[in-house]
Amino acid sequence: MKSQGAWIDQTISQEITFARLCTAFAILALAIACVGLYGTMSYRVARRTGEIGIRMALGAQRARVVWMVLREVVLLAAVGLAIGVPAALAASKLVESFLFGMKPNDPVTLIGSVVTLTTTAILAGYLPARNASRIDPMIALRHE
Repeated sequence: MKSQGAWIDQTISQEITFARLCTAFAILALAIACVGLYGTMSYRVARRTGEIGIRMALGAQRARVVWMVLREVVLLAAVGLAIGVPAALAASKLVESFLFGMKPNDPVTLIGSVVTLTTTAILAGYLPARNASRIDPMIALRHE
């Protein structure tokens, strides 16, 4: 003898475990992508230290240097989203059986994902951009 709640919990426990596991892997993937983007942008800023130092020596404002680096981050994020969103829409048919009470192409979920990924990309690129804006022109020119 089991209650209806216990019967339902036992029936969908595998799906709940699968959903939690997918959520954990999604968070891990987002963290790895964030670290990768941070590393890529830090490397690009380090390679362009001389150029950024010359720009700063010629009077470039810190905000313009930050925007110069963040523009590259936004471009990378836009390219990734341009590839990822259509792929997600195409792959949504494969996971349709796992979605309970949701449509496979839920617009709120897609918009939330795009906003989350864009925000994460900008936050990952902000530290290298801020470091680029703080480059001392004399040290950058000596570095060459």
